[in-house]
Amino acid sequence: MRLKITHTSKYSYETPVDYSLQRLRLTPAAGPQQTVLDWKVEVDGATVEAGYDDHFGNHVQLVSYEGESHGVQFIATGEVETRDGSGVYGPHSGMVPLWLFLRDKPSTKAGRLVRELVRSLPAENELSRCHALMEAVHATVAYVPGATSTETTAEEALEARKGVCQDHAHILISAARVMGLPARYVSGYLMMDEQTQQAASHAWAEIHLPGLGWVGFDAANDVCPDERYVRLASGLCYSDAAPISGMRIATGDSEEVMTVSVVVENQSQSQSQS
Repeated sequence: MRLKITHTSKYSYETPVDYSLQRLRLTPAAGPQQTVLDWKVEVDGATVEAGYDDHFGNHVQLVSYEGESHGVQFIATGEVETRDGSGVYGPHSGMVPLWLFLRDKPSTKAGRLVRELVRSLPAENELSRCHALMEAVHATVAYVPGATSTETTAEEALEARKGVCQDHAHILISAARVMGLPARYVSGYLMMDEQTQQAASHAWAEIHLPGLGWVGFDAANDVCPDERYVRLASGLCYSDAAPISGMRIATGDSEEVMTVSVVVENQSQSQSQS
């Protein structure tokens, strides 16, 4: 499948920002299930200071802005050819050892509810348990935009029984690590049926299973990632793989307003109809 993606993020401020430094993880990399045909990131109102690949293999652009500007805009756009791997990404590779993905972060630290969830899973093979885990999280935690924040933990989202894809991914990761399985957070894009315009990018979890390697589980949609998915970045949790993260220094109380628009279109379908 050939997908065209346009991801626009705009930050507006009531008063000029004294200084801001942002990490952009907006460039997908080639992998077993995707080939990047064309991609560019446009930065308006900020200066690109450096570009590098971090320890998780994510391409990062470091940008800064300061002075009189009341806003900045980032536009990532391009085309990616995807293939359906039935959720299987494949063997582990890269600089980060596999055991590091057993490490808890504050957002994924397991509490009583996560441990009870794991105990409720059927005692079958690990792949079946992971599928059962995905189904359980999907059934338990309703998708409710605005119900949580980027600071919400897996345990808190499970207690509230509502959240967004970030929360579903964190719960999966937390539970998988309780099961002794390395797990990681993946940010990216999803082509949705009959809806090209979206309010945000997407996220899911990958769990490392013997004999298969990394396998993706999207509890928000109760499916394993297929050719509709494009991987953007990965890490131990949201903060490692967020498309945009950083800090700002402002004099007084300068309110920040962020607007995001994501458009994912199936170019293969468009070409076949032309």
